[in-house]
Amino acid sequence: MNTNKTKRYVISFCIFVSLCVLRGFLFPALAGTNGILEGTVKDKVTGELLSGVNVLIVGTQQGTSTDRDGHYVIQNIRAGKYEVRFTHIGYQTSLIKNVIINPDLRTRIHIQLEPSAVMMKEIIVIQEKPLIQKDVTGTTFIVSGDDINLLPVDNVADVIKLKAGVTAEGNVRGGKTTEVLYLVDGLPVQDVIVGGRSADLPNSSIVGLSFYTGGFEPEYGNALSGVVNIVTKTGTNQHKFFLRADKDNLFGGKQVSKTSEAELSASGPILEDQLFYFGSFTGSMTDTRWWQDIQYFFKSPVEKNYSGFGKLDYVFTPTMRLGVQGLYAHRDARPYEFSWRFNLDGLPAEKRDAYRVAAIYSHSPSDRFFYTASVSRYYVKSRIGSGSKQDIPVNDPYQYDFFLRYIVDGQRTIWSRSTQETYTLKADGALKPGGDHLVKFGAEVNFYNLQSDIVKYEPRKTYFGKPLVNEPQLNFSSAYTYRPRTGSVYIQDKIDLATDGILLNAGVRYDFLDPTADRPLIEAIPVRDTAYTFTFKGNAKSSLKQQFSPRVGAAMQLAENGYLFINLGWYFQYPLFDYLYTGLDRVGLTKGISALTGNPDLEPERTTSFEISLKYSFDYNLVGSITYFKKESRNLIDTKTFVPGDSKLAGNFGFAEYVNTPEALASGVEIVISRERGEWLTGEVSYTFMRAEGTSGSAQDAFYIAQYGLPPAVRIFPLSWDQTHTVKTVLTVLTPIDLNLNIVTEYHTGKPYTRYPTSTGFETISSGSFVQNNERMPSYFNADVKIEKIFTFGWWEDARMKLYLDVRNVTNSRNVKWVDSNARVGGELGDPGGFYIGRRTSLGLQMEF
Repeated sequence: MNTNKTKRYVISFCIFVSLCVLRGFLFPALAGTNGILEGTVKDKVTGELLSGVNVLIVGTQQGTSTDRDGHYVIQNIRAGKYEVRFTHIGYQTSLIKNVIINPDLRTRIHIQLEPSAVMMKEIIVIQEKPLIQKDVTGTTFIVSGDDINLLPVDNVADVIKLKAGVTAEGNVRGGKTTEVLYLVDGLPVQDVIVGGRSADLPNSSIVGLSFYTGGFEPEYGNALSGVVNIVTKTGTNQHKFFLRADKDNLFGGKQVSKTSEAELSASGPILEDQLFYFGSFTGSMTDTRWWQDIQYFFKSPVEKNYSGFGKLDYVFTPTMRLGVQGLYAHRDARPYEFSWRFNLDGLPAEKRDAYRVAAIYSHSPSDRFFYTASVSRYYVKSRIGSGSKQDIPVNDPYQYDFFLRYIVDGQRTIWSRSTQETYTLKADGALKPGGDHLVKFGAEVNFYNLQSDIVKYEPRKTYFGKPLVNEPQLNFSSAYTYRPRTGSVYIQDKIDLATDGILLNAGVRYDFLDPTADRPLIEAIPVRDTAYTFTFKGNAKSSLKQQFSPRVGAAMQLAENGYLFINLGWYFQYPLFDYLYTGLDRVGLTKGISALTGNPDLEPERTTSFEISLKYSFDYNLVGSITYFKKESRNLIDTKTFVPGDSKLAGNFGFAEYVNTPEALASGVEIVISRERGEWLTGEVSYTFMRAEGTSGSAQDAFYIAQYGLPPAVRIFPLSWDQTHTVKTVLTVLTPIDLNLNIVTEYHTGKPYTRYPTSTGFETISSGSFVQNNERMPSYFNADVKIEKIFTFGWWEDARMKLYLDVRNVTNSRNVKWVDSNARVGGELGDPGGFYIGRRTSLGLQMEF
């Protein structure tokens, strides 16, 4: 079939599907925000199944009645903690408290009602969270908003670093940090140009999150290593308010970052039972750990971060709801580099603003079927430098001192303006056709409007960081505007054979990417052994990229308290758009070739992942698990350079293009002992053994290797985030006097680095071969503690005040972050940034009412 026709058919189909869903003609998963409550009701005396029992989720209009078999199902329940009331004529009313609804999962409550001829006070039962979640076949961590509030963490990224299989920098199971997908209410908040999350939420707006480190279902795509799905709070019929403030320099001293934070939120009804509001805001101002240098150049504060979230929810009927929400995040910062410490105003300021508006409609036409449909616009604007790009001193690079160590004058030659606009149409649904099946399916289409304009020159350097001041600079300048499109369709069947203790999961996901760009045709002609000349031969249309991703899993009960979980899946991630488009304008306009040039024909990066896990619940509410995982990745991205090692990579003399060549392999074992129930002690202890190896450590590895005149890697080597042995503890101690202690510790063995000594910074000491990541840094240990005292007031029953002390790196450990090729921490200059940050202590006050 003709490629262009195929492209049009696929795009048209996905647009049609999404629009139909939005109009309600197609009833297509749980969308990552909603869950299901189901179970049975029996007569406590006779054991007879009861029909017609009313089941109501207190504080909402959602409810149902049991069928003739005494079974009930309530779908489309937003994730959170609820109370559920069971009432029936001739029986005593029962109220079940602490019922937790998790996104994408089913919560089961089987209850027995006690016959009663007269009206009696209702029976109150505290529901306990199941020790083992039996309907999840992949590794999933569920963290509530209350847990986040207890921990010594700043944001969601800090939370996921506490879990097994995650490194101190946030690499999940041997993958890059950019391989983790962040979602808010099922919609992404990714930076699609350079990677990573582009917005943070106020912690007070989070009801909980699900973190998938392996075996995530077909509902989730465009992620190789992990998915973080954040579910936000919704207003109720009760007005609630939250205030928090803390500061780390109340007592002076040098071990401070001069950081102040404030947070507030409010929620409640506008129209009781119909229209609800929620809003939250957080702001922080800091002078960073480098304030002692920065204070001579800039006014305080040098970094400001603000984020806000608001939503309105309108309940048309108990089964029909419309939510409208807005998200805003702002960052304004002055960067710091130790080699610029005498010329910090030569580093350009950085700003970023992110906005998102979304409308989410959910409807449950019956007890066995519901769907959601959403439309959103996400806009991210980034800026580096002030003024216009004509002001950048391209031909006047910054000046070093006599020893070529510190930059003492001049301005970094970088200026950037970029915007990314994403329109998303999405629909998901869940159908319980009867019996043991739960079918989830959905579709999504994304339209992007990407604009990037960057002027960037870098001096050539040796591998050891010494500048080659007499060589031409590397030109990374680029300007582009593109409008790519992506889309997906998925379906999954979850078969729960409860009587046999078996759950089967099977599904498939289809995704496509239309780059809507031309690929430049460049011919490299060698003119001698050390140089090429390049000829632009025109353009070729980039092809449609497609991916089918089957995923299967199973859970089996092996003993009364033991379960076996197996999962196998194929996953993918589209290249960052900068890898597709950067530098193409220079080629197309024959302005010379950018040092790094994009490739619109890059294929998706692909991973095959397998895991097997055994979980067992012991006495004292302890659960132990052991998991083996293996990930094989291919089509990863690096550069192909057409430049011999001793040629000068500048202007028309050099060329490197992004290509799909590297491979990687990660495998390991995770052992976790957890205790989520307990009157005084809860938490978990985990151990991870992991290997992460590959043929490339970044998308620019081969480019810089060639620039330094070193041979490219010809073997698999440990990747820079290969954290072999890791032990983590997350413990919470609760006392009867409302004094709580939260302790977080992490130990890991040293990460790899390349030892390639030099005495001059220009030449290596020996003639030994260059081998990447051939040595290890020292081991790492960090402990954080948060102590909080809760105060309640008899004269104000709904109020609660908390005073807390948050101490990071309580032992003030000097943990090594990086070393140079001579094994010197912080390199030749002894950069303090070669160590992770030292002890920091914040005192805070929090009020809820």
